[in-house]
Order: sequence, then structure tokens, then C-alpha cells
Amino acid sequence: MDEQQFKTLRELAKDGTLSQRDLSKKMGVSLGRVNYLVNALLAAGYIRASRFKNSRNKIAYMYVLTPKGISAKVAQTYHFLQRKLDEYHQLTEEIETLRKETMTQPESTELRAKRTSSVPLDPPFPKGEA
Repeated sequence: MDEQQFKTLRELAKDGTLSQRDLSKKMGVSLGRVNYLVNALLAAGYIRASRFKNSRNKIAYMYVLTPKGISAKVAQTYHFLQRKLDEYHQLTEEIETLRKETMTQPESTELRAKRTSSVPLDPPFPKGEA
């Protein structure tokens, strides 16, 4: 299952009465792509479609996750969380390394000159009082 199929499955789990057009707008993909994704989920047995009359008295489809779809969604959610936690840990390690590097780097000549210069960097009065 790819990422877009997973997102489609999650959206249909939240609201199975979404039309493909509404799903397309919500996901930011074309209507044709949503149709392809829904058909792929139907073919894989992750969802099933039932016809019903919506509030505008039009025939619409309701998408329901099958037991296989629920299992796939749980497994994909677990893998997604694992991947994001791994990314988070890698980022925190990288941030910590960068912090250590910046603390151990010698101060640049320009920064040292600004810090030790006799001319104040900020005006002696608050902004707006000049």
C-alpha cells in the first residue's frame, strides 16, 4: 500500500460518505487519481462500497473498511509512527550535534569586532523617541 492509498483509507475511515469529488478536494489530488485509489482499495479488499441516498436525495456511495482494511490501516499507522519517530530521533541528534559544533567553533573576527567595539550597536534611546 502506498502513501496515497493509506491517506485515502484514513479519510474513508473518518467519513465513508465522502464523495470522490469531496475526497479529491480534501486530499488535494485530482478526481481521476481518487477514482484510481478508491478502485485499487476496492480491488485489494480493503473497502467495500454500498449505494445509498444522500441528503440531497441523490444516489451516492458509502465506503466501509473491511476487516482486512482495518488490519492494513492499523499496520500502516504503526509503520508510519515508527518511521516518524525514527526521523524525530535523527533530527534531535543532528540538532544537538550542530549546537555542540556552534559552541566549540571560535568566534568569527567580525562578531568579535562588533562585540568589543566602542561604538554601541543599538541607539541609546528606544525606537520612536528620536
